[in-house]
Amino acid sequence: METLTKQRIFELLYARHSEFLTLKDLPHPYSFKDMQKGVKRIVEAIKNREKIALIGDYDVDGVVATTIIRELFEKINYPLEWIIPNRFRDGYGITKEVIDRVDADLIITVDNGIVAFEAAEVCKERGIDLIITDHHSLDKDKRLPVATAIINQKQHDCGFKYKEICGAQIAWYLAIAIAKELGVEFRAKELLDLVALAIVADIMPLTHINRAMLIAGLQQIKKSNRAFIKALEREFNFKDISSETIGYYLGPLINSAGRLKDASIASEFLFTKDIERALNILEELKGFNSQRKRLEREILKEAIKQVKRDDKIAIVWGSSWNEGVVGIVAARVANYFKMPAVVLSCKDGICKGSGRSYGDCDLFKLTTKAKELYLRFGGHKMAVGLSFKEENLPLIKSILKLEAKECNRKYIDRDILGELNFNQIDIELVEILEKFEPYGEGNPKPKFIAKNIEVLDIKEIGENKEHKRYMLRQQNRVFKGLEFRSKSEDIKRGDIVEITFTISKNIYNGQLYIDLFLEE
Repeated sequence: METLTKQRIFELLYARHSEFLTLKDLPHPYSFKDMQKGVKRIVEAIKNREKIALIGDYDVDGVVATTIIRELFEKINYPLEWIIPNRFRDGYGITKEVIDRVDADLIITVDNGIVAFEAAEVCKERGIDLIITDHHSLDKDKRLPVATAIINQKQHDCGFKYKEICGAQIAWYLAIAIAKELGVEFRAKELLDLVALAIVADIMPLTHINRAMLIAGLQQIKKSNRAFIKALEREFNFKDISSETIGYYLGPLINSAGRLKDASIASEFLFTKDIERALNILEELKGFNSQRKRLEREILKEAIKQVKRDDKIAIVWGSSWNEGVVGIVAARVANYFKMPAVVLSCKDGICKGSGRSYGDCDLFKLTTKAKELYLRFGGHKMAVGLSFKEENLPLIKSILKLEAKECNRKYIDRDILGELNFNQIDIELVEILEKFEPYGEGNPKPKFIAKNIEVLDIKEIGENKEHKRYMLRQQNRVFKGLEFRSKSEDIKRGDIVEITFTISKNIYNGQLYIDLFLEE
């Protein structure tokens, strides 16, 4: 493995980026197929005083997309009925049951609808025009629902250049185009603080326009007067909300409402102009998030007991497991056992769950082998969602375990740049790393390996003592190392170890420190 210098690190990171774009490079809204058609129908509905309904989704992307369209309609002072389907009552996206609850001449979806064939037919039968905006993949046969307009960049004949964008970005483009057609001043750049949340939380690759929009969004957050941002600053003393803050804290916080109760609460948090209202909702979200963490720990503890070390895939289930957190638990189980995992909540004769892959295993391809037994199914290589009759669980389990024998679980951490000695770690290196922020999907934070590291001290930290803080020395340089959800039971004071780590700047009491975040 290559031993790195600061100059070499700069060269390797620079080589990742084929283009460094700015907001000036964003494509025109009408480069989306059907965008102009959809905008024309919405503007027509507004001018004719028709009833318009918006249907969103319960994750961060869907909540943000819903909030963006709500802000537009508030700006133009036009009534908008909006619904974010409830995970437990309604399931995902636009369905017949959701349509039954709205009174509309025109329905607009955000972050959902591209495979809503039945719902589209219901709209057609009832004389409701439907405009679908969604970033997800088309079904395997490339079919499309019947709709007045379908705005989705993954249609084969869509002229929008960038295919890996999220639903909130499409909603942002839609809002811009509608405002322009209406001749309304709408400061689209000021909405990028919301879009930034969705780009990170929906794990979009932080390249091309996603990077440009995220950087602009993070800058907007710093000067934003939104009530929810002021509430976060007051409650947590956030001085600088970064992509890491969004990914590790804000995303899960906003998601917790949809996981445990109703995502409409999260949209109200982002939308409200009242700081006291935002603070009250924040308390509610904190409660949901704490409950989510507790449920996650409890389910994970039960799930681990069901897995055998020689299994090729972990398939676990429980009758009392909350279906809102099974996806998170699946990721934890996959990482813990280093194998793909499917975690199911089975109630009233139906099993609903999520799967997460590990290594180079194509989980979508693997689980598709039992597709004839599913009631609902979707996903991609690294993650799937599915539901089926509980009576089919033994058969599905047998099929998946058989297929998993051929699965490639070999994990290669391609984020490791090389070996880095402690004598190369200083503020100059931190500044080099900062030049290539924000880090995330598609632009991973660089990892390094260091050898012959002496463990000077170890301390358990965190509410449940699940994390560890180390004092580490190589030659005459000493750094603090932090390890989250530590499983390094065998490391002791005085040991000489090899570590994999990322580098982070920490300012405490006006003093700058460099911390190492250790990987398992």
